[in-house]
Amino acid sequence: MNKDTRLSDVLHVLLHLGHAKEPITSEVLAKSMGTNPAVFRRTMAGLRAAGHVSAEKGHGGGWLLARPLNEISLLDVYVALGRPTLFAFGNRERDPACQVQARVNAVLADSMAQAEALFVQRFAEVSLAELAPKALSKAAKPC
Repeated sequence: MNKDTRLSDVLHVLLHLGHAKEPITSEVLAKSMGTNPAVFRRTMAGLRAAGHVSAEKGHGGGWLLARPLNEISLLDVYVALGRPTLFAFGNRERDPACQVQARVNAVLADSMAQAEALFVQRFAEVSLAELAPKALSKAAKPC
């Protein structure tokens, strides 16, 4: 099964942007995410709409943080990405009249809701500044 790495990829990009002195192009950042610039821009659209990043077109343009890393939480990024699914398993729905299926589905749904609440609580407590290396070399490019 493929894993959704958007959250991890975007956090990586944001931390590099946190050390950037000048805008970084979509091409450079897309390469660091292992994708193409168009997919990168679509992925970043929610973060731009939420005011976490800004982007300028044209020569000398690119992406910059719109807010300091200490003002952006993991939860902010998670929400801006559209709250990606945390769990890959689903409920059985073969027989709506089956009492066993109904009970299993109810317990799984409740357990997943509780687990997601813990994620959300923890994500709200962690700022991106806490994830950032103290310094990157001046020659460091997004990797």
